[in-house]
Amino acid sequence: MKFREYIYKMKGSTRGTPPRVSNTEILWSWIGAFLGISVVAWLDHFFFEGTDLSLMVGSLGASSVLIYGAIRSPLAQPRNLVGGHFLSAIVGVSCWKIFHQYPWLAEAMAVATSIAIMHASRTLHPPAAATALIAVIGSPVLHKLGYLYVLIPATIAPLILLFVALLVNNIPASRRYPEIWF
Repeated sequence: MKFREYIYKMKGSTRGTPPRVSNTEILWSWIGAFLGISVVAWLDHFFFEGTDLSLMVGSLGASSVLIYGAIRSPLAQPRNLVGGHFLSAIVGVSCWKIFHQYPWLAEAMAVATSIAIMHASRTLHPPAAATALIAVIGSPVLHKLGYLYVLIPATIAPLILLFVALLVNNIPASRRYPEIWF
């Protein structure tokens, strides 16, 4: 490939911006995200306040975009949501344990390896790469959790979001979730 062709590819396509979704779709996405994050936050407060454990992790916000706002996306399906976070958390904790003396390497290995493993396992869920990165860049308290991080929050919290998504996304006739389970 010539350099000019390579640069030309960066121009993008001529498809234009995506169509705007209906106000109803926006409302149901908002309701789902509000309820999903509320349930996780409430359970976190109720069960884990005053402990070193937490159900809340930043990547859940990005997962909410997919499972409440882009419900037909292959990246939003239950296998991807739960499997992606689970596998990426294992990768992130492992990278921290192996490469903690070289944080830059641990960070890069966690994200890149989580993407590769999600591709190989057909569980690609972009927010889960953030779950792997959080396992590396997290506080000393988080690092102390070790592989418990895989369960709390990286598996339990997505399962809670999934439960809420199943309830909320199937209320209106215009929405159906999931498209596929496995």
